[in-house]
Amino acid sequence: MIKPWIFEFLPELGGPAVEPAPREVAALFGRYLDLWVRDETLGFEGIFFSEHHFGRSYSASPNLLIAALASRTKKLRLGVMGVVLPYYHPARVVEEIGMLDHLTDGRLEIGTAIGVPQELGRLNMTMAEARERNDEIVAVLDAALANRVVSHRGKYFSFADLRLLPRPLQQPSPPRWTPVVSAESARRAARRRIKISTGFNSAQVIKRIFDAYREEADAAGYHAGPEYFALRRRVTVAPTSDEAQVHAKAVADRLKSVLAEDERLNANVPDAPAPSGGFALSDDEFITGTPKDVAQNVIEQCRTVGAGHFLTVLNWSAPVDEVAEAHELFGREAIPLLRKAS
Repeated sequence: MIKPWIFEFLPELGGPAVEPAPREVAALFGRYLDLWVRDETLGFEGIFFSEHHFGRSYSASPNLLIAALASRTKKLRLGVMGVVLPYYHPARVVEEIGMLDHLTDGRLEIGTAIGVPQELGRLNMTMAEARERNDEIVAVLDAALANRVVSHRGKYFSFADLRLLPRPLQQPSPPRWTPVVSAESARRAARRRIKISTGFNSAQVIKRIFDAYREEADAAGYHAGPEYFALRRRVTVAPTSDEAQVHAKAVADRLKSVLAEDERLNANVPDAPAPSGGFALSDDEFITGTPKDVAQNVIEQCRTVGAGHFLTVLNWSAPVDEVAEAHELFGREAIPLLRKAS
């Protein structure tokens, strides 16, 4: 079985030159909340929200979206892929995890990330500093999930004998994830037994990244089966192939515009080797067609890389009516095929 998830970007209305009316923004949040509630009925496993800042997305604080959705759903797993740790104090991260796990009645998935270089750069934070902050906060998170009282002394954070409350409902911890784009970042996650998600690259490159995780897991004495891996793709689905191709061109143009700003495509920054060795935008990233065609492509790619989870960005950044139709089509016609697939 391949478990289907929504990967939610929550696109901004307008842009730098067009400021929408506040009521239009409020209406957009309402439409998306209704859409995510509907996703539970359609059979999605859960929703991973993303965290982005300073334009293009209304997901600056995705934990608030989880809290808003928790009381309106019963089965959907809810998480962030991932919370950008360098922005926060570790105590806040840990305590919000505990609160959200209770608010979701034990449906929380923990996802953490280092962040996007150009967004961190707007706050004058280098990737080197972001990695150091991330590593410190992850160490506190590890300790807090294992102990009732936590002390820490590091470069950026120091404290003693903190009780970080409440403890999560899921014990010893909710499932934990991190996005990766290289074999080395996959190996680091494997050493901590953290599940991983990735996209952008070709299926063959992603297989090598996942193989690096599997090798590290074997060395650590545990078997990393498909449940440890999530493949993330931009899916454009429509009732006919011709309609899907029209929508897909708009999706590709929007995504390429965003990625043109991403330093990881042009520089050897931490966690993202140069394009020849790691981060790249492959044709495999775009899956387009009718629900049946899309499902077959998803199954083939998941089998190639050995992923038991599929995170779909449906009709990325399209008008909300088009997105809602895509969720309906994917849910009714593609999800049953994914859940039957080996």
